[in-house]
Amino acid sequence: QVQLQESGPGLVKPSQTLSLTCTVSGQSITTTYYWKWIRQSPGKEVEWVGTIAANGNTYYSPSLKNRASISRDTSKNQFTLQLTAVTPEDTAVYYCGRATTFSSHFVDSRGQGTQVTVSS
Repeated sequence: QVQLQESGPGLVKPSQTLSLTCTVSGQSITTTYYWKWIRQSPGKEVEWVGTIAANGNTYYSPSLKNRASISRDTSKNQFTLQLTAVTPEDTAVYYCGRATTFSSHFVDSRGQGTQVTVSS
């Protein structure tokens, strides 16, 4: 059974770069599936942030205007989100998840989520 766990700072200052890591167990991130970052801000729907495929290809939500970047460490079975130039609008609970499609916010398994607040 796959398990995912997000980690990273809970507070980031405006204009800085947010970095979150997802550690995956029970499933290799290099063999199959898509591995996503999604987020949910208060009062808003779940939003797709970006995806890294098993072959390493990456896909991002156009709404983030090229601020998102996803990389991976295959030796640790981890993938990492970096979001640059954050603003208070990036405040959200961020989840990593596993999916069968590369876009949209749908996942079939996800971590418990980590709260990220952007504030000075």
